[in-house]
Amino acid sequence: MKTVADPRVLQSMVERLEAVAPDSRRRWGTLSPQEMLCHLGDATAMVLKTRPRRAPLAMGTRRLLKGLALWSPLRWPHGWKTNPLHDPRQDGTRPSEFARDLERAVAGLRDLAAAPAGALEPAHGFFGAMSTADWQRWAYKHTDHHLRQFGH
Repeated sequence: MKTVADPRVLQSMVERLEAVAPDSRRRWGTLSPQEMLCHLGDATAMVLKTRPRRAPLAMGTRRLLKGLALWSPLRWPHGWKTNPLHDPRQDGTRPSEFARDLERAVAGLRDLAAAPAGALEPAHGFFGAMSTADWQRWAYKHTDHHLRQFGH
């Protein structure tokens, strides 16, 4: 399974992110390329505990859904509502300079890939308890989902 903890996978993700341009056309969804970069930066910042998070949903751990979403080869569906704290049109970071937003998204992936055990947020708002390996797999799946949104 691909994870950003693998240096080759991480490098591939960085190269794909760097291929995104301000005029990249989306295949689905509503985010612009730059809004997507802000969204990725905000999401990894939350995992790295440098950005606030909302309280987890009071529904307990969703182990089956977590297993399918993170550790199966299934692609994530389109159209899920994001956390308002990661939505640049709500409470997320607003786009500023494209190069700076890109660097923030890349830096977040690199930091998450290198995070030591115990340094990351202990739970996901939907999936519940998350290990470092879970977060590193989530970072791959989440970033891949949004890169495919723009054909990268």
